[in-house]
Amino acid sequence: MAGGSLFGRPTAGDGEIVTRVLRGEVEAYRILVERYRSEFGRYAVALVGDQDSAEDALQEAFIRAYQSLSSCREPHRFKHWFFRILTNQCHNARSRRRMESLDDHDAPARERSDRPVEQDELRTAIDAALADLTPEQREAFVMKHVDGRSYEEIAELLGAGVDALKMRVYRAREVLRRKLDGIRGT
Repeated sequence: MAGGSLFGRPTAGDGEIVTRVLRGEVEAYRILVERYRSEFGRYAVALVGDQDSAEDALQEAFIRAYQSLSSCREPHRFKHWFFRILTNQCHNARSRRRMESLDDHDAPARERSDRPVEQDELRTAIDAALADLTPEQREAFVMKHVDGRSYEEIAELLGAGVDALKMRVYRAREVLRRKLDGIRGT
């Protein structure tokens, strides 16, 4: 058989895999999970800001996508459809993290001997600056500068125009620059 693939078949497109799952070949869903786990895992970590919460959001997104797979109107665009589910899960996870951090605000700080205090302060400042972005700005900024995606690919995933995305990224950079310059004292 041509191409190295699972189940001894040539590498199948997303549409074919979705069709197989919907016909009862539920194990085929694993192909989609393996195909997109790493790519979207990095996005989730960047958007949520915490590895554990991002992994939970990613896992929940895969479960939700599986449970509602029959509502995927364009199976060949599973990646885009899944991306929207994941983005919603990341927003939920980020909101939960924000609420938890408010609850923990009065708790005593833990000592971290494995990282310098300055790195912790910088990470906190970056997280706070990212939190000040609108969700649309944060998504576009993360996809452009963390994931390294092209504006065209971001436009396709988000369903927005390239010019609008460039403006979102520009505005996000300006907010981040102001926030971080104020912290560095420059």
